[in-house]
Amino acid sequence: MDSCIFCQIVARKLPAKIASETANLLAFPTITPETKVHLLIIPKEHISGVQDLTENHGPILAEIYQMANRLVKEYNLEDDLYRIRVNGGKAQHVKHIHFHL
Repeated sequence: MDSCIFCQIVARKLPAKIASETANLLAFPTITPETKVHLLIIPKEHISGVQDLTENHGPILAEIYQMANRLVKEYNLEDDLYRIRVNGGKAQHVKHIHFHL
C-alpha cells in the first residue's frame, strides 16, 4: 500500500535503521521512543489492524513473538521490565498493525 508509511519502509522507499528482518517481518526503532530501547515489529504484509487478522495469520503472529524474544536477548532486556504492546485498531496513527517492544 503506497500511502502506508510502514509499507514504504518495507519497500525501502523510506529510511529506517533495521534492527531485525525475516522474510515476513521487519523491526526498527520508533521515531518517538518512550524508553531506551523502543522497537517496532511489523509484518511486511500490509494488515491494517487486528480486525483484519485471519486464522492464516497465526504463523506470522507466532513469528512476531519469536522475533521479540530474540530482540529482548539481543538488547539485554531479560532482567529489565519490558512490555510488548500491539497497535492495531482505528485509533492507531499508522494503519498497519505493529508491535511495540
